[in-house]
Amino acid sequence: MTVPERPERPEFLTDTPVPGRIWMLRGARAAISIPAFILTAAFVGYAGLARETGLTLAETLALTGLVWALPSVVVLTGALSSGMGLLPTAIAVALASVRLMPMTMALMPLIKVPGKTRNWQLLIASHFVAVTAWVYAMKHLPDLPREARLPFFVGFGCSVSSFVFCMTAIAYLLVERLPDMVAGALVLLTPVYFLCSLWGAARLNADRVAMITGLAFGPLFFIYLPGLDLLWTGLAGGTLAYIGTRIHRRGLL
Repeated sequence: MTVPERPERPEFLTDTPVPGRIWMLRGARAAISIPAFILTAAFVGYAGLARETGLTLAETLALTGLVWALPSVVVLTGALSSGMGLLPTAIAVALASVRLMPMTMALMPLIKVPGKTRNWQLLIASHFVAVTAWVYAMKHLPDLPREARLPFFVGFGCSVSSFVFCMTAIAYLLVERLPDMVAGALVLLTPVYFLCSLWGAARLNADRVAMITGLAFGPLFFIYLPGLDLLWTGLAGGTLAYIGTRIHRRGLL
């Protein structure tokens, strides 16, 4: 998704530089939001799944904190519970996580201050790149001063991940067994929110065309190319949207 630079909102303009820790606190405060609660509900569903598959509390929390992106966590949990080998597990998790690469590549230039931001700071920020934080960042960070974006995003990511981490532990201890339908519905909340948020945040027609095309191709690839359906859906949908938009701009359609 292309995000053009926007002028800073007046409430963020000030003659006195605001320290980075203040922007981190503002990011942490911004994390108290509906998207964060949706993500928390999804991880409550995952806690029930993890307990059902026999993972210990320590293993569940390790996956939550270290892997973080929920689809990858669910894939890894399923692989561990089924006794899948190391190489197939690594490939499955990599395919579930490959979507994070273009998301990270789109976000890093937005939060980087040329000549000032260090690589290790970007590495820390990249850990929080997942659906909730990425959608929020792409929608709201362009309104902030460039120097504020990295600490604000890190504060947002730390706050969301800490809250989810604690709630996952509580859910694991308190929930004996969630019905499969309830656990699945809670996990499904995140992709539904992701789709709705992307549509609302899209500023280019190409973005919306890509989503519509992906929705059309998704069921077909799921039937005929299971396991690689998400990869091919994104590739085909994005490519056709790009080509169609280029043709339309040149007046050929």
